[in-house]
Amino acid sequence: MTIASNELVFINFYAEWCRFSNILQPIFDEAADKVREAFPEAGRVVMGKVDCDKESAVATRFHISKYPTLKIIRNGQPTKREYRGARTVEAFTEFVKKQLEDPIKEFHNLKDLEILDTKKRIVIGYFDRRDMPEYNMFRRVATNLKEDCVFNAGFGDTVAAMHPPGQPIIVFRPDVAVTDANDETFKGDMKNFDDLHVWIQQKCVPLVREITFENAEELTEEGLPFLILFHAPDDLQSIKDYKTIVETQLISEKQNINFLTADGKRFAHPLHHLGKGPSDLPLIAIDSFRHMYLFPEYKDIFVPGKLKQFLSDLYSGKLHREFHYGPERNDDNTIEVVGIEIHQDVKKPTTPPESTFKNLGPSNKRYTLLKDEL
Repeated sequence: MTIASNELVFINFYAEWCRFSNILQPIFDEAADKVREAFPEAGRVVMGKVDCDKESAVATRFHISKYPTLKIIRNGQPTKREYRGARTVEAFTEFVKKQLEDPIKEFHNLKDLEILDTKKRIVIGYFDRRDMPEYNMFRRVATNLKEDCVFNAGFGDTVAAMHPPGQPIIVFRPDVAVTDANDETFKGDMKNFDDLHVWIQQKCVPLVREITFENAEELTEEGLPFLILFHAPDDLQSIKDYKTIVETQLISEKQNINFLTADGKRFAHPLHHLGKGPSDLPLIAIDSFRHMYLFPEYKDIFVPGKLKQFLSDLYSGKLHREFHYGPERNDDNTIEVVGIEIHQDVKKPTTPPESTFKNLGPSNKRYTLLKDEL
């Protein structure tokens, strides 16, 4: 009932025996008092706690694997992302305030849509007025997905030329600077939350995501190896090429691997471990959370099946075997090294660097981890 009747529910899942839970408890309680003062009206926000030992069924329902875990529920829907920011009274209260801000930016001129950021995924709504049930549903969905897309809306005369009277329209605009795709219009029932939410979520949560220091812990905790394109900050073409290849050739692998892009300047440390620097960009590597493996030649991504074979070599253990025993021989007793065949009788081990991204996972200085693999 609490989850269903509030716009935002912020939950601290804890265990009394956990040292980090005990450190957090007074901070979270004080933040809850301040949030109650700032938002006293019913139905806006609730901060709650769950003792996972006493309420094990609730902990299981929310897939709690470490203490303390801070979960966010918006409009009755659990978000994929946990709270992973600073654990202070000020940080918690500021986070809640930001969560309750209007997720939709209103535009007052159609020309404003021409200058939107082409590197962002955008959802645009055209409505007669704000008090329409369709807009209320649009706002609810935007509240849930505002970290994944930018939401814009226009009303009345501003957008009269864009839709028939009484028939609002919702359009998804892809991040055209880094992907090859076209605008799409929602064809379902705008008054149905589930229909609209599923459609926008499918559009706004891409197959290829950007890894940042802000989301690295979350991505690492998903437990899937990373296939990462490291690119120069201003190199949009390589991102577009990589996304196209993943979406056309590797979509069947989405359950097995995280497809990511990374700013090679911000993530210079993993590049250094690979023996590479800014002048070597763009390049592609796998981080298996044990080792990092470099895709030999970036240009080979354009050879059909080449990148998929690289993934297959990870799954089959070939990349790891070559780490221990050197490159595998072909039938004619040659060894292929970075596309060059060398006649050699003795295998020499390769030396892929250890994973660097596993160090960005949940820290044992902030959590009591319940699963060894985390």
